[in-house]
Amino acid sequence: MQIDIINTSSSYAGDVDPKTAWSILENYNQSLLVDVRTKAELSYVGYPDLSSLKKSYINVEQQFFPDGNLNENFVKELEGIIKEQYSTKDCYITFLCRSGARSARAAAMMAEQGWINCYNIAYGFEGDPDEFHHRAKVNGWKYEGLPWIQQ
Repeated sequence: MQIDIINTSSSYAGDVDPKTAWSILENYNQSLLVDVRTKAELSYVGYPDLSSLKKSYINVEQQFFPDGNLNENFVKELEGIIKEQYSTKDCYITFLCRSGARSARAAAMMAEQGWINCYNIAYGFEGDPDEFHHRAKVNGWKYEGLPWIQQ
């Protein structure tokens, strides 16, 4: 599978659009989705549904709600989870947040630790705001019609 990268000028493997991220998850057995949003965001806004791929997403909060403090153990926590499933650092990791900013930072942090195939999902779960400041109307996971759940 060819991975179409939107932006390669980063310290990680690159930015991919949501549909390409879905293709990575669908076509590579050793692939996973890491959602770095807060538990509050997942509860109120929704989260990816990978059940049709017989996969589930991993959530490690990069920042905590409501104060916005950074998770100082983010890399350590995530590495612990990933190493339970994969023995090498060449698995494909797609990172997701609301708009693509925190997930880009997460991809860079993991790439610095030697994880080779770290991809940021550009536009994130909700995408950029439209002219009325509403999300999921311009781009992003939800806009692309990819599976998601809200509880």
